Amino acid sequence: MRYIRTLHTNTARISEHPTMKPASVPLNTTASRWRRTTGGLALAGLLALLLADMEIARSSPGQELLRMGKGFLAPDFFATEQLGKALANTLAFAWQGTALAALFGFFMAICWSSRAVRGFAASIRAIHELFWGLLLLQVAGLSTLTGVLAIAIPYAGIFAKVFGEFLEEADPAPSHALPASTTTISRFFFARLPLVWQAFKAYGSYRLECALRASAILGFIGLPTLGFHLETAFREGVYDQGAALLYLFFALIFTLRWWLRPGLIPLYLIAAVAWAPPLFTGNLDTLVLFITVDLVPAPLRQSGGLLELSQWFAMLWQQQLWPGLWQTVVLGLAALLLTGILALLLFPLTSPLFGNRASRSLGQGILVVLRTTPEFFLAFFFLILLGPSMLPGILALALHTGAIVAHLTGSFSETLRLRADAPTGINRYAYEVLPRISPNLLAFLLYRWEVIMRETAVLGILGIHTLGFYIDSSVAEFRFDRTALLILATVLLNLGVDTLSRTLRRRLRLQPGHGVSASNAPARR
Repeated sequence: MRYIRTLHTNTARISEHPTMKPASVPLNTTASRWRRTTGGLALAGLLALLLADMEIARSSPGQELLRMGKGFLAPDFFATEQLGKALANTLAFAWQGTALAALFGFFMAICWSSRAVRGFAASIRAIHELFWGLLLLQVAGLSTLTGVLAIAIPYAGIFAKVFGEFLEEADPAPSHALPASTTTISRFFFARLPLVWQAFKAYGSYRLECALRASAILGFIGLPTLGFHLETAFREGVYDQGAALLYLFFALIFTLRWWLRPGLIPLYLIAAVAWAPPLFTGNLDTLVLFITVDLVPAPLRQSGGLLELSQWFAMLWQQQLWPGLWQTVVLGLAALLLTGILALLLFPLTSPLFGNRASRSLGQGILVVLRTTPEFFLAFFFLILLGPSMLPGILALALHTGAIVAHLTGSFSETLRLRADAPTGINRYAYEVLPRISPNLLAFLLYRWEVIMRETAVLGILGIHTLGFYIDSSVAEFRFDRTALLILATVLLNLGVDTLSRTLRRRLRLQPGHGVSASNAPARR
């Protein structure tokens, strides 16, 4: 997870000194805006917690936790059949998906000034990999192509956004220094791309790590990756077998920095394609039929008019769209509040301003495990322990994202310089550090808000009544017109949250030059 510091430096341009103010905004006005925004989000999160279904449906979660703990203490690495094949599939899907996504994301990033390109990239990345997988299963089946495209399509939108922002923020001076007769292509490849190439490579490594998690999760919809065997083991209560699979997944992620070498990347890609060629083995007629018939609303397929279409939509709105949207927003806001609270409690574990080397090493280890374990896995474990309610989803999202934000905030605290006579202990936390990192913490939370909402929707596949629950149900019933409309609702919700988040960040952002500069901000890796 050393590449997790990928948030752009604008979110980290926060004042290093508590009395520093932006050039054009009075200090009291800026502080008032931060307080109002923080208070508003906290109030919304608290209200969401009060409205959320927090019921513990299991009669004896303690006993189940004890059984799970025994399994984790005695993992069985030899119980899973075809484990090597599942591991190879996980790697193959991740490598091919990341490579395709980086390629098409790069081409979109070149045209990032186009509003159409930005809108297209935002739309495809707003749909979770599991939702793409559910759709692609209907056309390509349980094939390599389904796994690769389920990762490549949304990741291409993510790569386009990040690469586009890297290029926008690159120093224009080298390009301006070239002769006026220099072609646009030459300017790009000789004066812009070299400035951001290292950042491209570093972010690609981090995105590969994310793809490994996504590839494993695709096993929950039937693809033959580690997640398929992990879900089976935990659902059957064979926790020693499930623990072994999870440990193997952790080993894959934690050793990434040692086995991922630039010179070996071509070999890895060749091996991935040779092991699992992403060939379309289905029928083109099936693809055409799926797009032109199955995704068309039922009233239109049956030659109905606008009245029938409006009645169909009204029925779907009342029974699925509105309940799904409401539950998704409630769960997401509750998770956002708990994420902020956990980040405040956890960031001192890794900050050099608190504790000693031993305590920071232990804290770093805890955060690494939490932010490496996918939210989907965590929610699945909590569902087994607590039963089907919103509580497992809230806990899973808060623990995973809280660890990420705590890590970023702890890294940012390294830039703070305290007085020699600064207090220690709780006084240092409350009066010296917290006032300085609070705006930065809020910026990170706002940046992660879209991700939280995106993951909230997909948790419905596990049985939590968010939009994903109704999407999964419509797929099971082969009502793909409903599936398309419900997925569109998740896209619009995510785009709305992203727009609100960017608006708040833009409104609260301090101007460059009056805080932590890009050079000493948390690295975008």
